[in-house]
Amino acid sequence: MRGERSRRDRRDSRWDEHRRARREQLVDATIAAVGRHGAGVGMEEIATAAGTSKTVVYRHFADRTELHVAVCARVAASLTARLRESIDSTSEPRQMVANAVETYLAFLEGDPELYRFVVQAPDRPAGQGPGDADPIANLSHLVGDQAAALVAVTLEQAGRDPAAAPPWGHGLVGLIRSAADWWLQADRPMPRAELTAHLTDLAWAGLSGVVSRNEEEDP
Repeated sequence: MRGERSRRDRRDSRWDEHRRARREQLVDATIAAVGRHGAGVGMEEIATAAGTSKTVVYRHFADRTELHVAVCARVAASLTARLRESIDSTSEPRQMVANAVETYLAFLEGDPELYRFVVQAPDRPAGQGPGDADPIANLSHLVGDQAAALVAVTLEQAGRDPAAAPPWGHGLVGLIRSAADWWLQADRPMPRAELTAHLTDLAWAGLSGVVSRNEEEDP
């Protein structure tokens, strides 16, 4: 009895691993199809890129939204890893801000169709909550956490209480995302380096101004 249960558990484990691997392959295929056909890629084109049928795709993902969220998770993991690396490459707070802005904009410019695919949420089935309306919100939240960590470092280095880091960090992400979306939609009217400099100046002026004011208020 125990041996039979053990064999069944091993079979279940192998099947779970197969499903995880197949889902990852379908995410890879989706990203490839976006690169080939653009952000408006259809499920038929995704299935073709995967060398399979839509029926098989739907066997692993309940609908387009679930596949879309899986792609968002892949993109979020990649971007947050790049952000951590860029922030950790310097100990100077202003340069951390510049590096983070540059990394985010480089991601957009490097693959604008993938970014458009991620931010363009598919039609949702009736009954899904408003929290599912913007899958990029999960990405923005993760990036906001990275920005909050950066702000916390700045405050700690200034001898300040880092309690304000989360709202400031997430506010910075909102600023950068809005400007980046405009830049992409306007067909990049200025070089990336120039936009990076503008956003860094704006973000740092606010952050350093608050830190300086707090220092002046000390008795």
